[in-house]
Amino acid sequence: MLRFRRRTCITLGVFILFVCSVMMGLKTLRPESAAFGSPFGLGLLPERRIKESDIHVEEKTMTQTEKGVSQTLSVNHLEMEELPSPNYDFHTFYYTWYGNPQFDGKYIHWNHPLLKHWDAKISNNFPSGVHNPPDDIGANFYPELGPYSSRDPSVVDAHMKQMRSASIGVVALSWYPLGMSDDNGEPTDDIVPLILDKAHNYGLKVTFHIEPYKDRDDHSLRSNVIYIIHKYGSHPAFYRYKSSDGRTLPMFYIYDSYITSPDTWANLLTLSGSQSIRNTPYDGIFIALLVEEKHKYDIHRSGFDGLYTYFATNGFSYGSSHHHWSSLKAFCDTNNLMFIPSVGPGYVDTSIRPWNLQNTRNRINGKYYETALNAALLVRPSIISITSFNEWHEGTQIETAVPKKNALYKYDDYLPHKPNIYLQLTRKWSEKFIKEKEQWLL
Repeated sequence: MLRFRRRTCITLGVFILFVCSVMMGLKTLRPESAAFGSPFGLGLLPERRIKESDIHVEEKTMTQTEKGVSQTLSVNHLEMEELPSPNYDFHTFYYTWYGNPQFDGKYIHWNHPLLKHWDAKISNNFPSGVHNPPDDIGANFYPELGPYSSRDPSVVDAHMKQMRSASIGVVALSWYPLGMSDDNGEPTDDIVPLILDKAHNYGLKVTFHIEPYKDRDDHSLRSNVIYIIHKYGSHPAFYRYKSSDGRTLPMFYIYDSYITSPDTWANLLTLSGSQSIRNTPYDGIFIALLVEEKHKYDIHRSGFDGLYTYFATNGFSYGSSHHHWSSLKAFCDTNNLMFIPSVGPGYVDTSIRPWNLQNTRNRINGKYYETALNAALLVRPSIISITSFNEWHEGTQIETAVPKKNALYKYDDYLPHKPNIYLQLTRKWSEKFIKEKEQWLL
């Protein structure tokens, strides 16, 4: 009997040990679908398994976009090591005017109206109305993140990670003064702290692309600059550029600067101007938009520090025509101005301007973008700007896009390439830019 009990105890002990081993083994298993990865799921980085212990949850509140971005994760050291270094001489124009019902109570900008042709005689020949998201949006391409909200922290995090993966260093943030917005949007100055924080997480910097709001002039822009520097200037992600005289100053892009007279700008941007901010705590690097050739003289007389070309359509304007960049760079060098060419992956805005086919520029599977980048490098600029990261209405985005169609419409896409093709191309040329600049300085 004693021998039987001993044998029973041993058998029971072995069984319990077996059960425990099985349970521990099952606990360590994870299904493939549970793996954490890039919020935009593009395979930009080498494939790897991220342990749960490597992940720090930044926000307890779960957020979700219509594309399914369900968690906001902070950037851990392992992820940062796998991302390329940011190139602070690569700037990209970024828009925060998008909204959806979950975060904003309604769709904003995705439901953009179809704009009428300026000639009333032919205006009725084209469709009118508004877009009806989520399947029908005001864009010719469809974002991988769906019709997102610019207020969604997980979306902003995904955007900053995409930019860093492309070796972009500076976010040129579209900005309207407090309480103002474009005709189809809502005020977005309150989103700026989120942009700065998320940019800082990825080692990016933020500069301001000041839009042409109503009654913008020397007085109001001076107030804008003071406001921006006071409110955001102490943030570690706030961008400053080391000027030729050795000072480190904030930079401001001024969109549609040509609609204001050179004399008005000179009041603000020259030493003798009545509103001058030169040699004050609010001094900066001010970059004007050049559209026509004559604007270069106005820009110089206004006291601006440089010029950029913005438009992604080669041939649309004097400034956006690649073959004019060499002469523009020479003019800038002669007059101590900075020349910042703007490159884009293509252009198509017929989802909101159905009459504007003549300005469409096919992406040619990335060749158009690479041609523009090569043209920019040839003139040896100190900075290159990218139009754009996410201006979906004009089809200039390098943000990830996916194929999509419905009963009425088939969206353009990046096929046969992956959704991240323009991020990969940007990284390639950013690294080439860095290497070539090293040679220029020898």
